[in-house]
Amino acid sequence: MDYKEGLIKRTEFFTTAELAKKLKMNVQVITRKVQSGEIHAYKIGKDWRIPEQSVHSWLERHSNRKNLTARQKVFSNFVKDDHIEKLPAQRSKRKYLLEYILAQFEPNRLYSEAEVNRTISRIHGDFCTVRREFISEKMMDRVDGKYRRRTSYRLSD
Repeated sequence: MDYKEGLIKRTEFFTTAELAKKLKMNVQVITRKVQSGEIHAYKIGKDWRIPEQSVHSWLERHSNRKNLTARQKVFSNFVKDDHIEKLPAQRSKRKYLLEYILAQFEPNRLYSEAEVNRTISRIHGDFCTVRREFISEKMMDRVDGKYRRRTSYRLSD
């Protein structure tokens, strides 16, 4: 038996109904979280199997959130595997994520538009919007088609 087989044998799996009962939650809520990928699970036929470690990691990310800063709450809701699927509409939340992307750029270094697009694309697919917002939020300057992260811009607390 190799390591992977041993891990699977030691892992407990739950159905959505079993997990809902265990967590005292509605089964539809658990099903939506599984279908959206918020809770990692395996679909077998029409049924879902949720590994115990997925439950633990989901609980860690979503419990005791009173102690999290606003930035940490935004990150836990929008950043998955170092990738941002969509930017929030609310300006304050959006700014935290723009700053997260901005941190990938060195201050005062000149970047071509292609370099900026590639760097942004690693984190968020809509590089045009992010690039435009960098300029409008005065996070970056654009001169002669070159971009530079502003040293005068201070990240939010």
